[in-house]
Formats: sequence, C-alpha cells, structure tokens
Amino acid sequence: MEDRILSLEEAARLVRPGDTLALGGITLYRRPVAFVRALLACDRPPADLTLFCFTASYESDLLIGAGLVSRIRTCYAGLEVFGLAPMFTQAANQGTLEIIEETEASLSFGIRAHLAGVSFMPGLGWLGTDLPRLRPDVKIIDDPYRPGEQVVAFPAISWDVAVIHALKADRSGNALLNRNLGADVELALGARRVIVTAEEIVEGFDQPIDISGATVSAVVHAPQGAWPTSCYPLYPVAGGELLRYIEACNAGEFRAYLDELQEKAGH
Repeated sequence: MEDRILSLEEAARLVRPGDTLALGGITLYRRPVAFVRALLACDRPPADLTLFCFTASYESDLLIGAGLVSRIRTCYAGLEVFGLAPMFTQAANQGTLEIIEETEASLSFGIRAHLAGVSFMPGLGWLGTDLPRLRPDVKIIDDPYRPGEQVVAFPAISWDVAVIHALKADRSGNALLNRNLGADVELALGARRVIVTAEEIVEGFDQPIDISGATVSAVVHAPQGAWPTSCYPLYPVAGGELLRYIEACNAGEFRAYLDELQEKAGH
C-alpha cells in the first residue's frame, strides 16, 4: 500500500497559480476548510484560480475574500439559512470576480462529458430559456436521431485539483465519505491531482469505500477539517462561527477575521 500521507502545508503546494480548483462537499456539509486555511497560509498563495464547486460556501468565500479567485463556476454560492456568501456577493457587485453562469444541469453534463472523454454532453436543460445567451459556448444543436428536435450541447468542464474532505481515509487514499456524497466521487475521478483530507487515518476498511486511492495524490490527517461546516455524524454546523464571519465581513473586517482564524489554526 503506497503511503501518500502529507501535511496540510505540503498538500497545499500541489495547487498552482492559474489552476482550476474543485472543492468537495455540499453547501455547509463536509467542506475542506482546513485545506483552504493552509492554502491561504502559503508564503505565496496561488493566485488567478478558477473555483469549481457544485455549490460554493464558507471555504470558497474565504478564498474569494483573500483575492485568490479570478473566476468561479457554481450553481450556488451561499451559507444556507445564514444568508448569502458575503465576500462572493461583494466581489460580484464590484465586478472583480468573473462568474461563469451555471446550473445543476450544466455542471452535471459538463462533468459527465469530461469523465466520458468527449467535448460535450447533450441534454434538454436550458431549452426555451435565455441562459444560452449568457453562455455562448453552450450550443443548441439538431438532434441527429430525432428529426426536427433540438438538444443543448453542454461543453466538458475540466479541473486540475480536487480537494475532498472525508470521514476516514487510509494511507494510500481510499476514503469513506458517508451518505451525502455530493459530486465528490466524480470530482475525484476527473481531477489531475486529488487531495483527500480526513478526520481519521485508518489502516484499512471493512466496508465499501467511496473514493479509490488509485485516483489520490495526497492524504492529509485533518481532524475537525470541515469546521465550521458540519461533518456528520462527528460534528454539526457551527452556526455561531458563521454568524461571526458574516458580521465581520459586513463590518469590513474580513482580513482581521481571517488573521484571527489563521492564528487559532496555528498558521
């Protein structure tokens, strides 16, 4: 069994300037927050990132607020019942962040096309809407098998690095995610480099795994690595911390919040 254990700091160096960075988890569940903090703590944090998330949340907002993200493709950026993601909203309003318009359909078909090794995947989503006007790279084409019918050709989406937070992983990268998988399995299959952070490192599994170590580049032991998002069944969402974050951002104190967060984490 190949040992792929790295520290958070070593794993963060696998992300390069200009990369498309895919972050696993879904809304406020199992987000790779510890990894994001390590990325922000690098001597020279990688800039000009494209952030690729099925849904973007707290961890993504930290990267946007720190100025590392040039563009984002996601169908949602927010903090669920706690409201909008404040730094995303600010950047969007100021025009400092390129937003690639996506929906669940376009993301799903784009991922499927990439995994299938084809340039696009056809679907019926977006037909009859104005969304193709916002995304000229999404084409309406004739269906070759149904004369007179049309389909939407969603282009393949590729990504360089996927970071997935797991409940358990072994030293070679096999990982257990629990029931809410989000798009994490697909993100791990399609990335050039895969980083798994895990609450616990184990010697092996006596149950089916969700991520195969064959796709994984690095494994990091990161207890409480999703906090303040949740990691069921180990810990819930830290609502008080999310409210503190929103208050700091609304007061123009994002940088002070980030500095305090990094100090507590030992960065």
